[in-house]
Amino acid sequence: MLNYFQILILALIQGACELLPVSSSAHVIAAEKLMKLDPSSPEMTMLLVMLHTGTMFAMIVYFWSGWKRDYFASKAQFQWFATQVIVATICTGIVFCGLQLVIEKIFMRGVPHAEVEDLFSNLPLIAGALAAVGLLIIYAGLCEEKSPRHSEIQIAHSFWIGIVQGICLPFRGFSRSGSTISIGLLLGLPKQKLEEFSFALAVVLTPLAIGKEMLRLFKEHALSGHGSALHLLAPGLVGMVFSFVAGLLALKWLSRWLEGGRWKFFGYYCLAAAAGVLVLHFALSR
Repeated sequence: MLNYFQILILALIQGACELLPVSSSAHVIAAEKLMKLDPSSPEMTMLLVMLHTGTMFAMIVYFWSGWKRDYFASKAQFQWFATQVIVATICTGIVFCGLQLVIEKIFMRGVPHAEVEDLFSNLPLIAGALAAVGLLIIYAGLCEEKSPRHSEIQIAHSFWIGIVQGICLPFRGFSRSGSTISIGLLLGLPKQKLEEFSFALAVVLTPLAIGKEMLRLFKEHALSGHGSALHLLAPGLVGMVFSFVAGLLALKWLSRWLEGGRWKFFGYYCLAAAAGVLVLHFALSR
């Protein structure tokens, strides 16, 4: 049974990891496994989304001045920004829906009530995703240019960033921010712009994810015939508040390190984290 102390611990982990391109979801899921919780259950996937919602609000507070300066100073700037976000989000939706269909209907064929969220409990898959994004981050860091070829994100860049973001969504461990920023670096874009754009995309995606997981949670409990809406959503709402506070603190502490550090070092961390997740899997399997 999930308790509020466990929610606090998970919120602190989410807040500490969200800014960094190391997959906060993978860290939260590893902690859930240690707590003997089921990360793929509707209750836990809903909690995970709400933890992301808390850090999303923290990011809005933290990045607002930069977004206002770069994207909301004029009508033309806002229209340009909105176009980039819409293009990336549409590409993300197409890729994710296609992957979801392939995963559930082909790779999980024969599994009763197969859902893509079932993958969230698969620690070896999470380890593989962490390793994959780690290699991508290292490659992008090695290829990173001191003088970017482009000063602004354009339609073609948004297209590729959106596609990569769509690939990330079914696979916990394949860091969304790590992969989108890495692809942007390989396309010759400045890191600061990519950080702002990547987190802006998260702001758009999060409400959609909330709706998806809320429907899944209510459907599960409607079948069982118990649990009021407030009772079902309470852990997530508490977790959202905790992760908002933790996210704000982490953003203030870690932002300078993120901006001043070498990008490839986060890739090395992801490789180490992948090894750690595999060790956890084998330890829990014994």
